[in-house]
Amino acid sequence: MNTLTHILSLVGSLGLFLYGMKLMSEGLQKFAGERLRQILGGMTRNRIVGVVTGIVITVLIQSSMATTVMVVSFVNAGLMTLLQSIGVIMGANIGTTASAWLISAIGFNINIAAFALPLMAIGMPFLYFGNSRYKSLGEFFLGFAFLFMGLSFLQDSSVALHVDTALAALLAHVSSGNFWCIMLFVLIGAVITMLLQSSVVAMAITLMLYDMNIPGFSFELAAALVMGLNLGTTLTANIAALSGNTSARRAALVHFLFNFVGVVLVLPIFQPFIRAVQWCVTDMLGMTENMFQLSMFHTAFNVLNTLVLIWFVKPIEKLVCWIIPNKDNEEEYRLKFISKGLLSTSELSILQAWQEIESFAERTQRMFGMVKELYAADSNTDFVRIFSRIEKYEGICDRMEIEIAEYLNKVADGRLSDHSKQELHAMLRIVSELESVGDACYNMSRTIRHKHETKQNYDGYIDTNLEAMFALADQALEQMVKVVSLNYLAQNDFDVAMNIEHEIDNLRTELKTENSQNVSTKLYEYQISVTYMDIISECEKLGDYVINVEEALQATGNYRG
Repeated sequence: MNTLTHILSLVGSLGLFLYGMKLMSEGLQKFAGERLRQILGGMTRNRIVGVVTGIVITVLIQSSMATTVMVVSFVNAGLMTLLQSIGVIMGANIGTTASAWLISAIGFNINIAAFALPLMAIGMPFLYFGNSRYKSLGEFFLGFAFLFMGLSFLQDSSVALHVDTALAALLAHVSSGNFWCIMLFVLIGAVITMLLQSSVVAMAITLMLYDMNIPGFSFELAAALVMGLNLGTTLTANIAALSGNTSARRAALVHFLFNFVGVVLVLPIFQPFIRAVQWCVTDMLGMTENMFQLSMFHTAFNVLNTLVLIWFVKPIEKLVCWIIPNKDNEEEYRLKFISKGLLSTSELSILQAWQEIESFAERTQRMFGMVKELYAADSNTDFVRIFSRIEKYEGICDRMEIEIAEYLNKVADGRLSDHSKQELHAMLRIVSELESVGDACYNMSRTIRHKHETKQNYDGYIDTNLEAMFALADQALEQMVKVVSLNYLAQNDFDVAMNIEHEIDNLRTELKTENSQNVSTKLYEYQISVTYMDIISECEKLGDYVINVEEALQATGNYRG
């Protein structure tokens, strides 16, 4: 029972530390999510600035994974190239070492009440503010407090005694100067990080163990663990990216290659490198604490790696694209911008959802283009081929609606700002209306197929009228895609959309009246009039769905009158 208590104490202290880090990171991301996106999107023009940007963002949010998620979303959106993203990922690796310095500066022998309770006192009032941004700020302070508490509990003497015993048993069978021993501890570090799903927690454990001065646990072995946790965190990201798209997998692979090459570079010079780090910390900086030496190694490892590899970003890009090539129609059956395995904080995930909605809108526009091709198709072979594509697009649209809605519901599980809640509700409506646009296109194609199968021949009069209606529907869709891609609706854009909608309604009414007269005068057969009016009616419905999208966009609050 005593052993079980020790194990539960260790797991609980790790859990509290991890929860504090998560709460602190997500609170800051939600407080400044839009600003973080603006910084990340606007400061990657060259590799050096990209590295600095990655460092700054990761130091602020204390999560290299969250930085990588934002990078992937910008690559997908075309706002950042894979080449630019490599610099940011390198910077994120350096930025994540700030947590080790924070832990080293705080230390483990701390007075919880002296730090945690004042932070809780600062953070608690913010939780009762009506403004969601202030609530997020309160979460940041509470997360910081829990982080202090977790660090203190990690140093609990009874837990430390059992960790000491287990590690001492392992160290009795290894030699710290042996190359294979170093490799063993690199592997152990990678495995521990994969199991804990957090390099920050793994680093905290490593710092704690090294600070305990356990016999046999030398600086060499602690440094090997640090290299291992650098590898482990990239393996976790690669596993998460397996369910993502090409860009997600490439970005995760860049992260792995960066750290893997770093380990390969440092191993041949391992002993001189760690001696240089120790000299720098103790002799140059005058820091004698063990934890500062290990923190310096963590930073020096990633800085050295960046200084070497930053000049090879283009070859890295080519290598990654060669390993993970583009595939024909790869994105047909999966979301293009949303990577299921890489869900960021709720506020940041809204950006990815908007990108997916834009892709959905563009798909419906292409689908309507196929309807026009189907109507104009001469040969039976072309007709069958085009109709099959429309059927496939209909299935894709149905699936996109479901998957985007599921993603938005998952985002809604997080706590959002009032504006984001309003935006999310409108986005769900937009997705539903876009699926209805796809349905209207499919219904038109089925009517055209019926016309084709019954060998109905439209005269020039009907063709001219349909071309006029198709042209208006095209304008409506083009305007819809424009405003969805901007994520906001200006008054003049809404006026343009309403004018097109009125033109569609007026033309439908005019053609419907003329159709009744033409059937009465036997200008064309009744069956022809049925299919003809069905196509006109579906075009009019399509126009209604399009205007509904714009009205929903107006309701997001992203409206500029």
